[in-house]
Amino acid sequence: MRIVLAIALIFLAPSASFAQNPREKKVRDDKIKVEADGYWIYNNLPKAFDEAKTSGKPMVVILRCIPCEECVKLDDDLVNQDPVLRPLLDKFVRVRVVSVNGLDLATFQYDYDQSFACFFLNADGTIYGRFGTRSHRTNWVGDVSIDGLTKALQGALELHAGYPKNKESLAAKRGPAPDFPVPERYPSLTGKYGPKLNYEGNVVQSCIHCHQVGDAIKIYHRAKKEPLPDRVLFPYQHPKGQGLILDPKEKATVKDVKSGTPADKAGFKPGDQIQSLEGQPILSIAEVQWVLNNASGDGANIKAAVLRAGKPMTLSLSLDKGWRQADDLSWRTSSWHLRRMAAGGMKLDPIDGPLPPGVPKDGMALLVRYLGMNGGPHGAALAAGVRQNDILIAYDGRTDLMRETDVFVHGLQTKKLGETVGIKVVRGGRVLEMKIAMQE
Repeated sequence: MRIVLAIALIFLAPSASFAQNPREKKVRDDKIKVEADGYWIYNNLPKAFDEAKTSGKPMVVILRCIPCEECVKLDDDLVNQDPVLRPLLDKFVRVRVVSVNGLDLATFQYDYDQSFACFFLNADGTIYGRFGTRSHRTNWVGDVSIDGLTKALQGALELHAGYPKNKESLAAKRGPAPDFPVPERYPSLTGKYGPKLNYEGNVVQSCIHCHQVGDAIKIYHRAKKEPLPDRVLFPYQHPKGQGLILDPKEKATVKDVKSGTPADKAGFKPGDQIQSLEGQPILSIAEVQWVLNNASGDGANIKAAVLRAGKPMTLSLSLDKGWRQADDLSWRTSSWHLRRMAAGGMKLDPIDGPLPPGVPKDGMALLVRYLGMNGGPHGAALAAGVRQNDILIAYDGRTDLMRETDVFVHGLQTKKLGETVGIKVVRGGRVLEMKIAMQE
């Protein structure tokens, strides 16, 4: 009896231990809650596709990182069956995906720095559209809303009703072939993760998070010892980077246009409703990002069909060479890896208030807000002698890199792995020179 009890405790102890972890408990509780409710198919895309083929309904796929707190309000409104959304969701086969293990990357291409994304699909895999945008680490108010999601769902139903006659206009919503078919095939993830979550052990540790896919893509390209392409470094640029401010409560309605920007030069006006871009019907801000993401970094002209005061118009958004670099990378989760690769682990912020003594009035001045720990790849700057609250005033001879993003671009597109970069910092009014190594 004692032997049997001892064996039982051995098998039960890990589960009990994992369950005490708050993140672990949150993931397991979510599974129990959603499966008990029965309204959403839980983490089973093949089942959802089969049901869509049988029922003739379109699919709505929610990709959601459970431990992430930033998008919890929008997600709770969905899972708790918001009364406005419920009648629309009833018309879809609904599936909730809580990890990207085994995810088909040929179909599910989106901004992997998000922890909430939504796809609308036909049972044959045709993509009707995407929803879910992010441009700040914690603030989602300007990017997504229940009203915007409602309109995107309505738009997807309209496209489904017109299918397959509209199939040609939807073809470009599927992107180019990925480097690898599923996340766990990327070299930096291989051997660490499997195609499914491990609910028998530590489920949180077995989960591939969305941002890890974006990290894996960057690490894969970095390992080639070639300049990191703009498309990889600046994925899914937000339309506000081109001066186009869209209303998150609508599908793609212009709320404001910044003066002197490409959007302004194209003739966009507040109130314009973007119907299509490059012939693709647009359901959300994320759809605008999708078209921008697939535009050439060497320059492009994007044809926009808009409705202005009920009158259809055609505009052309002209993007110059290097247009992607107007975007800001500092908010992205993936910037943590970029800091290791290009800045030796330094977190660089603009200086608020007057410049400290010894800092030139013109040119580069970035505060070393944080430093990675010594002894690892994120500790290269610390090991070189950089200290927290130093002011970075030169990087590889450049004094015109005004943003952390600009440092990333220069380091990752002009320097190779193993090379060193000379930097200058101001500390206590004195200028100090150091060298940091480019990291993997």
